Amino acid sequence: MKINDPYIRKGFIILIITSLAVRSFLAFWLEFGNDEVYYVLYALFPDWSHFDHPPMLGWLMQLTSLNLLLNHEFFLRSGSLIFMTINTVLIFKIGKLVKNERVGFYSALLYNTSIYSAIITGIFILPDTPQNLFWIISMWLILNIINLEPDTLKARKLMLLTGLTIGLGMISKYTSVFLWVGIITYIMFYDRRWLRQFSLYMSLIISLLCFFPVLYWNFSNDFISFGFHTGRIAWNGNPIRFDYFMTEFFGGIIYSNPVNYVIIVVAVVAFFRKKINLEKPYSSILFLLSLPLIFTFLFFSIFRSTLPHWTGPAYNSLIIVGAVWLESITIRKPGFFKLPVMIKLSIILVIIILTIGSLQIKFGFIPFQDHAEYHRIGKNDVTMDMYGWREIKSAFEKTQKRLITEGKMKPECSLIGENWFPLADFDFYVARPLSMKVFAIGSLDKIHKYHWINEESGGFQLGNDYFYLTTSRDYKHPEQIFPQMFGQIIPSDTITIDRNGRPVKRVFVFLLKDLKLVPNN
Repeated sequence: MKINDPYIRKGFIILIITSLAVRSFLAFWLEFGNDEVYYVLYALFPDWSHFDHPPMLGWLMQLTSLNLLLNHEFFLRSGSLIFMTINTVLIFKIGKLVKNERVGFYSALLYNTSIYSAIITGIFILPDTPQNLFWIISMWLILNIINLEPDTLKARKLMLLTGLTIGLGMISKYTSVFLWVGIITYIMFYDRRWLRQFSLYMSLIISLLCFFPVLYWNFSNDFISFGFHTGRIAWNGNPIRFDYFMTEFFGGIIYSNPVNYVIIVVAVVAFFRKKINLEKPYSSILFLLSLPLIFTFLFFSIFRSTLPHWTGPAYNSLIIVGAVWLESITIRKPGFFKLPVMIKLSIILVIIILTIGSLQIKFGFIPFQDHAEYHRIGKNDVTMDMYGWREIKSAFEKTQKRLITEGKMKPECSLIGENWFPLADFDFYVARPLSMKVFAIGSLDKIHKYHWINEESGGFQLGNDYFYLTTSRDYKHPEQIFPQMFGQIIPSDTITIDRNGRPVKRVFVFLLKDLKLVPNN
């Protein structure tokens, strides 16, 4: 990629190297969060789709970890590190396309200071990781297409490629279909010549063919994934929930980075007041690839609980608009380059968030006032979800070996749980390193993919014994959740996790003896 301005070229290289280095360190240093460690199951038990998401994320983790041979958070997260770097280059190219190199550089900086882009999809490994890559590639392609004559060979080829990248986005996360919503809306209002082009319809078919594995899996499983997600947004006569709406609204601000959000809002207002110059085809596409997704989930949040990161990709295009506004108010002189104050504030804020957040997770320097009882220590400290898991395996292994030596448990005893988290944490950090199988008992909305893992792992057998682990973050005694299912439930050991020399979390080990009833799940 050629960058003519030497100041911008140097700044962009520094940005790429610094961003990758910081994110790589954190990806190696920090333990998995609840969602991340659950998604590892997609790589361990690959399928055409999964209960809660399409299959792309599992395939990505299989690739970057050499099919789990490199079984460490860093390698499982490395898709995020690589894709974020690619996305930064693409965002720069998009900004340069719609305006100039300065806009491209500002866009890249804003992208790297977005909490959603830099942290959620740039460090952690989530379905949003591949979705964001294919979303930005699709945005890059369609912005190149709109200034071409629809009947040219280049335009037709790019349209077919757009169908492929959107399709790959759709098997990463369902909301990628909003890319087609934006493109079709643009065609209907601004360029109906495309309706006469066979390549448009072939592009739609390509997206559908990419999505076929998800359709096939859902057809084979009574459309259970579609039903699950539809249920998360369906009205069903629910009352208006102002708190849900505020969570979605302010979540969007936080995930964008509050400084970036202000830049975007000011830029959008400036655009509609004709204070900034952005060619109509570009501005139309940028808004149509963002606003429908944002407004749709703001609407759903009026009566259903939504998650702010669902609209994260929509802000990719609004970042470009923000960069155009910043460029319009920046002094432009030959041989002179100075970052706008707003971008400096954005950089400072994301550095503060990354520094405080990671140090709090690892060292807990901000003490939480936790006066909970013995079995509930750490329940108020959300950082415990990403701390202490690596320590549990060695302590549990000693307990396991002792119990096997004493004849109280057999070497082949499996681990059992009743919810996908923290069961997935125990699965990754304890059971799998010790070659233990993991099973889950409970309703589908609680155990998610474990419903299928149970069957793949051989199912439940009457008379079998199991280990059960529960943490003080969400303590549940097995008698509460497995009533009359076992002959005996025996408390065994307690594993205490320390941080900065004080107990912050406990893991309680129970022996579930003699399964009396095979679960029906």
